[in-house]
Amino acid sequence: MKIKVKYHDPICNIVTFGEWFDLKTSSDVTLEVPKYDSKTKSLEFKNTLIDLGISMQLPKYFEANIVPRSSTFKNFGIIQANHFGVVDSEYCGDGDVWKFSAIALKASVIAKGSRICQFRIRPSQKAPVWVKLKWLFTNKVTFVEVDSLGNKNRGGFGSTKF
Repeated sequence: MKIKVKYHDPICNIVTFGEWFDLKTSSDVTLEVPKYDSKTKSLEFKNTLIDLGISMQLPKYFEANIVPRSSTFKNFGIIQANHFGVVDSEYCGDGDVWKFSAIALKASVIAKGSRICQFRIRPSQKAPVWVKLKWLFTNKVTFVEVDSLGNKNRGGFGSTKF
């Protein structure tokens, strides 16, 4: 399977590890310590969307599942806010830049180009049986770099209309 990818920054090239692919930050990120609110007696966490510097056109009936790398919390003190990110095939415009939704549990600085998350590609739940069967036998992924994906932007991160 060939997948078109637009790199918004060359440092964000995808690193392959078997069926998982690492993603990198496209800029330096500074995260603050959660603040304690004495009125509500709770911690206030800031959700930070970390830009991953890529846009991609996944095939119809496929999705990408994004999760933190096993070393992400140890190295940066962040967790993924939604615990499991899903990018569907309709999020495929040049401006539909992939992001990692992070909550910092300690103050942290993440350098540009740091590998903070990983993804794998899978058939979606709506995929027909023939797509799922074909995937079982031909699940090799090749990324093809393009200057433009040539698709309409969906409207930004977290813009699913279903």
